[in-house]
Amino acid sequence: MRQLVLASALVLIAAPLAAQAQVAPSVPAPDQTAQGEVSLTIYNDNQALVQDKRVLDLATGRTRQEFPDVSAAIRPETVTLSGGGLSVVEQNFDYDLLTPEKLMDKAIGQTVTLVRRDETGKETRESARVLANNNGTVVQIGNRIEVLAPGTRVIFPALPPNLRARPTLSVTVESATAGPRPVTINYLTSGLGWRADYVVLFDEGAGKMDVQGWVTLANTTGTNFINANLLLVAGAPGSNQRVYRQPAIPGNSQGTESANRERLGDFYVYPLAQRTTVANAQQKQVSFLDVGGAPASKAYYYRNDWLGASDDPASFSTVLRFSTSRNGGLGDALPAGIVRVYMRDARGVPQFIGESRIGHTQMGSNVAIRTGDAFDVRIQPVVEKRERLGDGKWRTTMRYRLTNARGTPVVAELAQGGLDSGWQDTRIESESQPSERVSADEALWKVSVPANGEAIVTAVFITRY
Repeated sequence: MRQLVLASALVLIAAPLAAQAQVAPSVPAPDQTAQGEVSLTIYNDNQALVQDKRVLDLATGRTRQEFPDVSAAIRPETVTLSGGGLSVVEQNFDYDLLTPEKLMDKAIGQTVTLVRRDETGKETRESARVLANNNGTVVQIGNRIEVLAPGTRVIFPALPPNLRARPTLSVTVESATAGPRPVTINYLTSGLGWRADYVVLFDEGAGKMDVQGWVTLANTTGTNFINANLLLVAGAPGSNQRVYRQPAIPGNSQGTESANRERLGDFYVYPLAQRTTVANAQQKQVSFLDVGGAPASKAYYYRNDWLGASDDPASFSTVLRFSTSRNGGLGDALPAGIVRVYMRDARGVPQFIGESRIGHTQMGSNVAIRTGDAFDVRIQPVVEKRERLGDGKWRTTMRYRLTNARGTPVVAELAQGGLDSGWQDTRIESESQPSERVSADEALWKVSVPANGEAIVTAVFITRY
């Protein structure tokens, strides 16, 4: 949107259609606001509670009070106004904001002044009646109809009374007494949200990681919130927010420890220590977690679907495992967000190696996240034989070839899924090395693969399919 510039008491609008109005609104500087003491409670679901304390100088009886600089994404049905000795009669939210397009829309049927300049710089003026403003402006000048050309300046006789330079809430109140008094406006708004982002520096040799957690605030409300108190809530009260579920990687388990965090009902609360300005169309980051030297480990994991086979080897997933427990972990609950993992290269420079999203994670949890595909650790599953045994029984022989092109040995975790199709009577008749039956649907082998070598695992399954 092109800017409004005040000059000689006229609003000059530079656009394909330039425009002027003889009565100009008072537009505050970006750091000025009609807000009072503002507190924001921001949730994960792009929703926030705004509490704005202002002082009104009221007359006795019924008066109309205007509150500029409320959120342009306000939910008007959630507004409450509280203050001593007054009652609310009516409230309106004026969201029709002043723009060049809206100004011209409101001028349809009215007479405006067109200002044109020729090649010598000489200006000519003539009156015109605005007929339409759809993908261009159509005007009537005397007996002729024209479409305004780019560069034409328009002078409006006045600003429409229902166009606002700033989002404004107007409230009609009844006051028993006159004089100044504090009032508080409360409302919910969309367009304000936050998320957590985590930066992890992983030291594989030491089995440690440094973690920094960042809160990223985003404001798309159309309004600046100046010097506000901030309270972040990890959760989405009363919403249909989709619950993120961890991928099926061994090592994830829910914790039962209570974090040393403020609570609001069943949600964790993260208050920011200092007031901050949350500007419109801005993302702001604030640190909330900083842990050094937490235990962490790397693993290789691959899950094979039932009867899964491949002519070409597939890569194992690289997995990072850590804990959020008080002892031997990060010692905190983690709001949902993206974990980005870095490792130092041979020159000591941190390099990005992968990322994964986590859900809200209790303190005391074990976390396993996939960071990418291993270049040198691979697997080729083969269905060697399928035999029908009758009575809906099958014998399936699987062969898995694991290869390791690294110069060090690895332990690769191989899971065979799809063993339970609802009957829960699948069994492993024989296997080349013992497996762990992690569930009715899955068996897991932890296979030692030598440096620059390979390992073979075979297994015979008795199933109904």
